[in-house]
Amino acid sequence: MAIDVYWGSGSPYSWRVLLALEYKRLPYVSHLLQFSKQEHKSPQMLALSPRGRLPVLKDGDYVCFESLAILYYLDLKYPQPPLFGRTPEEAGVIMRVACEYQAYIEPHLNTICRGIFSGKADLAGDEITGAMHAAASEARTIEGRLSKGEWVVGESCSAVDMVIFPGIALLKRALERPEARELSSRFMPVEVNYPALGRWMARMAALPGYQRTYPPHWK
Repeated sequence: MAIDVYWGSGSPYSWRVLLALEYKRLPYVSHLLQFSKQEHKSPQMLALSPRGRLPVLKDGDYVCFESLAILYYLDLKYPQPPLFGRTPEEAGVIMRVACEYQAYIEPHLNTICRGIFSGKADLAGDEITGAMHAAASEARTIEGRLSKGEWVVGESCSAVDMVIFPGIALLKRALERPEARELSSRFMPVEVNYPALGRWMARMAALPGYQRTYPPHWK
């Protein structure tokens, strides 16, 4: 029975799951929902996920939501190739770094991207500039990891790469907007300020199936 995945274009959380499905070469039926039409809040979707959030994965009769939970489920159900390493110790580090990203970096990225894309925020204000400073500082931590190896944890692509990459890609897209030019100087160009991070982003984009996961409205 095929896996059904319900997702939204440009959602970094959805992108994580699509990357994982492609990496594991799992067949799936794609259901692209339109945020602008509130399709993720339809009765059908609320029956699957009461919070009305994306992504949602349905595998047979089993329904899973929250992106990190989906990655964990996929890895236990379809172990090869692994997303959470090959030893308990490696799994612990992968999960820890993913949790650190979600706790300490992601809120700042969300503040920045929401401010830029809304067109209503003061990009020179304390909230946005503070978030940019914090994001740049945390990016140096990731840069340090990637300067020692090709992937964030371990010797192969893992769940933590799939958790972090979409958020960084979204930040980069936001900072490429003309109105964000002054704000972006701490981060852009990525290849200059964070060369190891830039090379890692290129490796992620070279993964098999990557183009099928790329947000359609970004093309």
